Amino acid sequence: MKLYDAAWAPSPRRVRIYLAEKGIEIERVPVDLRRDEQLSDAYLAINPRGAVPALELDDGEVITESAAICRYFEAANPAPPLFGATPIDIARIESWTRRIESDGYVAAAYAFRNSLPVFKDRGVTGKWPPIPQIPELATRGAVMWKAFAEGLDEHLGHGEWIAGDAYSFADITALVTVDFAAKAGLDTHGCGHIGRWHKAAAARPSAGA
Repeated sequence: MKLYDAAWAPSPRRVRIYLAEKGIEIERVPVDLRRDEQLSDAYLAINPRGAVPALELDDGEVITESAAICRYFEAANPAPPLFGATPIDIARIESWTRRIESDGYVAAAYAFRNSLPVFKDRGVTGKWPPIPQIPELATRGAVMWKAFAEGLDEHLGHGEWIAGDAYSFADITALVTVDFAAKAGLDTHGCGHIGRWHKAAAARPSAGA
């Protein structure tokens, strides 16, 4: 089993943090995004979409998308449960994970991909025809991010972790998202509850995976 990984990209980091929390170790194959190795013929034979991460199983089947990879490991290694152990926990974690992805991560991706010169004609991750940057999407991302951060901050005022009493996949997703947003110039200044939560999440050994 091999995990095709990239050191600084947010989606592979989400898988690494998850695996570290579960205590799972697997072979990692680095993919150098700065050299566009994700678009090489060798990697496209693994994942034709040209995105990381990808998990190659022992029988040759490949699972793509970071959440799907983590779901695979959760089913195979249910303890400790990071996707929830009871129906209500599962629902809470799923609800918040989807909200973080659709409202927070998308906002950060809009700002990141549509504002940095290095992504000229590469407005979308992966193998695509040239896709131009749209400055208005960076503006939209900033507006979305502010609303998302304010909502998450208000929610975190009622509990230590995002989706209940225990650290979960929702917290992993949020940690990766907040750190990714910072690289896009989006911050959480003035969001004291996020600050408290982020300090606790970032202090976990898994955060450095």
